[in-house]
Order: sequence, then C-alpha cells, then structure tokens
Amino acid sequence: MKFTKEEKMAFVKRYQDGETVISICSENQIPRSTFYRWIQAYQQTVTDTGTVVTPQEFLYLKRRISKLEDMIQVLKTVSCTVSSPLQEKLKAMEPLYGQFSVHTLCDALEVSRGTFYNHIFRNKKGDTLAAKRRAELKTQIQSIYDDSGQIYGVGKITAILQNQGVKTSKKYVSQLMKELGISSVSTTAKKEYKRWEKGQNRNFLQQQFRTERPNQVWVSDITVFKFHDKYYYLCVIIDLFSRKVISYRISHKSSTQLLTKTFKQAYTDRQPNAALRFHSDRGTQYMSYAFVHLLEDFGVEQSFSRTARPHDNAVAEAFFSIFKKEELYRRHYTSEADLMSGIAHFIAFYNTERPHSTLQYKTPEQTEQDYWIKEKESAKI
Repeated sequence: MKFTKEEKMAFVKRYQDGETVISICSENQIPRSTFYRWIQAYQQTVTDTGTVVTPQEFLYLKRRISKLEDMIQVLKTVSCTVSSPLQEKLKAMEPLYGQFSVHTLCDALEVSRGTFYNHIFRNKKGDTLAAKRRAELKTQIQSIYDDSGQIYGVGKITAILQNQGVKTSKKYVSQLMKELGISSVSTTAKKEYKRWEKGQNRNFLQQQFRTERPNQVWVSDITVFKFHDKYYYLCVIIDLFSRKVISYRISHKSSTQLLTKTFKQAYTDRQPNAALRFHSDRGTQYMSYAFVHLLEDFGVEQSFSRTARPHDNAVAEAFFSIFKKEELYRRHYTSEADLMSGIAHFIAFYNTERPHSTLQYKTPEQTEQDYWIKEKESAKI
C-alpha cells in the first residue's frame, strides 16, 4: 500500500504525540523498518524561534549556511567586488581556486562557472595556473606514494591529500597516478610478480667479489643510525673492482627517492661505457617498480642477494661495519652539520687513504689509477 508524503507525515505526528510504533504499524500494515525511515525523514523539530523543520530541511539549511559562510569568506579575501569588471574578478579568483569550490567562488562574485573554467584552463598564458596546480599535486602524490613504501593506492592517497587540506577527487588522483606510472601493490603485484620473479632470483655474483675492471659491477646497501633522537639513512654505491664508494646520500627517510638519487649521482659521475651490473639485497627500495625500471632505462642488469643471505652482499656490509666501528661509534658529533661533515671526511679517507687487504693494501683510488695507467699503456702498444 502506498502513502502520500502528507499521510506519512501524519503517521509520524501520531508517533510524536505518544502513539506507539506497534499500534500505528499494525493498524495500517506498515513494516516497522519502513516506519522508522519515515520517522528519520519527517520527524519535525521546533527551533528556538518556533519554526518547525524536518531533518531533511535542517540538513539543507545547514549546508546552505556553510556555503554562505564560504561565500562571505571569499568576498573578504578578494580585492574586488561583485560589480568589478569581469577580468578583475577572474584574476582575483585564480589564487582561491582549490581552496574553495568552483560553485562557491562563482556564486560569491556572480561569475558563470563556464567563464571561470574557460579562464583557468584555456587562458592566454598557456594553462599556467592549471598546469602549475597539476604539477604540484603530482609531486605530492609521488611523495605520499614513496613514503608508503609504494603501497598506497588511489583511495588512501586521496584521503591523505584531503586531510592535508587539498581539494581533489579519486578520479583526478587516479588520472595523475597513471601519468606518473604508479599504482598500489594490490593492482600491480599480480602483474609484476611473474615478470620480477625471475629477476629477483638472479644472483650474478654468487659471492664472487672480484671483477676485471671498474664500472663492471656496482654494489649497494642502505644502513640506519640514530643521532639526537632522529633517524638517518645512509645509502652507498660501491664499485666492486676497487671497493671505492662512488656515490652516497643521507636522508631522514629510507625511500626509493634516496636510492634513485644516489644511483643517478653515481651514473653521472662515472659515465660507464660498457655493460654494468648492479647488485643489492632484496630491500623494498631496490625491488621497487620505480628503481627496477630506472635500471632498465639505463641498460643496467640487476642482481639480488638470496633471501636472508647477507654474505651475498658482503662488500657493502663490510663497508658499513668499518664505517660504524672506525667513524660513527668513535666520534661525538656536536650537530647535524658536524655529523654530515664527519661522514664526508670518512668516505674521502676510506677512498684515498685507507689501504685494503683485498687490494694488496692499496687504496681504492690507487687501485683505479693503476688500472687506467695500464689501460693507457696497453693502448699504445
């Protein structure tokens, strides 16, 4: 049996006047669950001024008040008025795009939404405002994604952005993530697993740590230490031929970004012109989508230690052991700047002054110099 809105409101009024739900429902053959929905929708409330409103009307008024408050805030913020020239209003609205909804901005200054969108996305500056906002948002998305260990998907990233005060949507975040070439573990894991499975089982070194030339094999690792209640992550890349630390970076976060910057620095400094292999443990940064594809782009073959086999990456492990025993645990740093200076000094000392037994007690620098001298001499013959 169907009831009109007026009839439903009359039943709810009887309930408010003291009649029980059971009697009203039994008499009129109304399911109780249905009647409770009517109560929620039509139960009237009397305001302080004596006005009678339903919950639906109350929510509408609440939303309306909120929008009017935002419109007032817009008018307080801009330097123009509703009667100002259109271009002046559009220019004043630009910085507020993203802080307030387009509806609120346009209603406050009496500008059509089509005109405003046309100004934002097709202005003579070549999309500068929209492009800038898009680029900034992509940077934020990439940062959140990396901080999550490259696990978070569209939903979580959108929620974090909104909690940070960024007005955006899942649809827009999804679009930007596709442009960045990133996605959550749940969406990429199955697709990438088969592809990476073979790659992750590759261990080209097999604990053979001698090579024939520089830039044949680089090894890498990341270690963590604490100073003044802050954690620091040190990423190093070592040339296996000379044991030279060819690149290092320090960060407060153990992110893929830390690793990629260290690798790019090494590649720029060394400019390897022959086949190069890169060996590491199975840390999340080394197995990340971004880093695996970075190595592919540079034509570098990747090698991994076996699970729970630190000796497979013994050269990098040995460097960190020496660094901590001979530098980190012996020094009393007075500041972060002193810490950074100490690490830089130690790595320079390690490369140029500290002899290595595996190098016939030569330094890494000496070992490389000797190699290049021999290469030069053999080229003359």
